[in-house]
Amino acid sequence: MPCTAFRNVLLCSVSFALLACFVNLYAQQGEPEPQTGIIHRDAAVYSEMSGKIYIVDAPHNAVSIISSGNQATSVKVGTGPVSIGINQRTGMVYVVNSFEHSVSVIDGKTDAVVATVPTPARSYAVAVDQVHNKVYVANIFTNLLTIIDGDTNKASNIPAGSADAIIIDNERDRVYLLHYESDTLVELNPATEATSKIPAGAMHLWAFLRAGTTLYVSHVQDSNIAAIDLDTHAIRTLPTGKMPCAFAFNSATSQLYVANYVEGTVTVLDKDNVVATIKVPSHPQAIALDSAKSLLYVASPQQNAVAVIDVKSHRVVRTIPTTDHPYAIAINPTSHDVYTANLGSVPFMHLPVR
Repeated sequence: MPCTAFRNVLLCSVSFALLACFVNLYAQQGEPEPQTGIIHRDAAVYSEMSGKIYIVDAPHNAVSIISSGNQATSVKVGTGPVSIGINQRTGMVYVVNSFEHSVSVIDGKTDAVVATVPTPARSYAVAVDQVHNKVYVANIFTNLLTIIDGDTNKASNIPAGSADAIIIDNERDRVYLLHYESDTLVELNPATEATSKIPAGAMHLWAFLRAGTTLYVSHVQDSNIAAIDLDTHAIRTLPTGKMPCAFAFNSATSQLYVANYVEGTVTVLDKDNVVATIKVPSHPQAIALDSAKSLLYVASPQQNAVAVIDVKSHRVVRTIPTTDHPYAIAINPTSHDVYTANLGSVPFMHLPVR
């Protein structure tokens, strides 16, 4: 799948993307083309410290901020905001501005931009190391990884490879980088800045998620995912629907939920075994779990719909019509309010879930 040429116009996101690469692959097979835009799965994020939700508003170069009382405000950031990271210990919010090659730093107490940190290229993915107060930002079309000191907002750059997604593992003091056009993950030791590669079992890696000692990685061109043991790097291949593109994990039940783009389904895995396949509106691309309510939300941007799944009965209990192509989901775990980040002119939607 020749994704590189597409990325000159439209970046390929990791898990909640509008799948520009999929358009390239499936346009000749009669699949409907999705809306396009530079997007990322971390476009809607909840702050544990403030109880607010932050959502990318790319058309207006802003971030929408929704308080616990569902009051929304907007703050201007840099050009082309695409993803958001939050330090849940300090409350600081980091907005990656892809077009501007920068990161806007928002103080979660005042919701004011207190710094703008330059990056060396087109910044994209972000992850926050809350223990060491470091912010990792991937830069597309370069092998440089930007590391921002959360105390000083000073940045340094190290050669770690281009990445479409980043995971922080404080238990092992490691950082994992996923790149779509690769069959390996990059493992970074932040203390030494040394990198090594972990085989992922296939080319074209789209989404990944860590649950304990296991790293789940989707094989976007296949109908399976890799379950990688982080201690031994042994790989288990687990079956899913066609083109798995997004994950959610239920730590209370140890069940894994996988959205399958082509089949319009969600695969439920329990201890590596498929226990359910749930039909949802076609081309699902975003998935989020409210574990306290046992509800799974699955967004299908092309269909302008969000399916609500009862994870106890494994059935869709409601399908909510939306507008403007929802591509990411954030949940307030206290109030159980659910919001989508949208690709169109309306930046977000508060779902009527009650």
